[in-house]
Amino acid sequence: MDERSNIPIELEELTLALLHSRGEVARLREREWLFSTLLGSVNAVLWAFDWQTQQVIYVSPAYERIFGRSAALLLADYGEWRNSIYPDDLDYAAESLAKVLETGAVETREYRIIRADGQLRWLSDKCFISRQSEAEQTQIIVGIAEDITEKKQLEGELHRLATTDVLTQSSNRRHFFDCAQHEFAHARQFGSPLAFLLLDLDNFKQINDKYGHQMGDQVLQRLAYCGASVLRRGDLFGRIGGEEFAALFPGCEPALAEQIAERLQREVQRLGFSHEGTQFGVTVSQGLTSLRGDDLSLDALFARADAAMYQAKRQGKNQIVFA
Repeated sequence: MDERSNIPIELEELTLALLHSRGEVARLREREWLFSTLLGSVNAVLWAFDWQTQQVIYVSPAYERIFGRSAALLLADYGEWRNSIYPDDLDYAAESLAKVLETGAVETREYRIIRADGQLRWLSDKCFISRQSEAEQTQIIVGIAEDITEKKQLEGELHRLATTDVLTQSSNRRHFFDCAQHEFAHARQFGSPLAFLLLDLDNFKQINDKYGHQMGDQVLQRLAYCGASVLRRGDLFGRIGGEEFAALFPGCEPALAEQIAERLQREVQRLGFSHEGTQFGVTVSQGLTSLRGDDLSLDALFARADAAMYQAKRQGKNQIVFA
């Protein structure tokens, strides 16, 4: 048989193979397009990092939206990632990434970044190891980073509402005593000094009756601001009742606590208020005590300070009684 008689069959097979190849290419392009579309629509950064070379080898399109930085610069220089981390969180972010080499995965990793426009954002970044080749033992860390700024802001607002007195913006009763209990336990454990102060606004009912509750609220707000401004950094201050406030002074010797209470007394006396042309001032009665060796609970300090404060009321108000 003439060999040329097989040419049409070979051409037909070649044509079919070419058509099949073109179909495969089309399907691959369609899949690539679909994959790129999906990655582009995901509002999270997918990334891959080569630990040996210290290079980012892949980052999804969301990187530029969330970080506000160039993906090309990141792929060219891993230092671009470090430059985007908020300085206070850089050590944690680096250490938690390295921890993946030991544990295989890190599920809870939250840190802050600074976008190129200066915005501060919170990220939740989960990552794990994906080895490409057992022979090469290439260590590729892959992960997904989500912007959780709104969640963090909501958590912060919920925490503020749960711990803050709405009117005066000082600690509420529950938060104050939770923190005070912690400081009491610390003082007992390490034998450090601790002072407890209670103060009550004098004649507050008369202020409300004469000038109205709105003015009464203003008096409480300014009293709270005055108290917070007089106290030292690390001291606790909160509103624990209607017109009653409390302060706790960790690591404070009795003599210094007395000085702080006296300064607070003077500052309150300097407050001035005006209502429909009438000028008036306010005073407070204070009860102050310090931690003793036989105090087994915070309640003991609270009870002494409370008794001292009521003694100040009985003795004419606008004074401090030390117990």
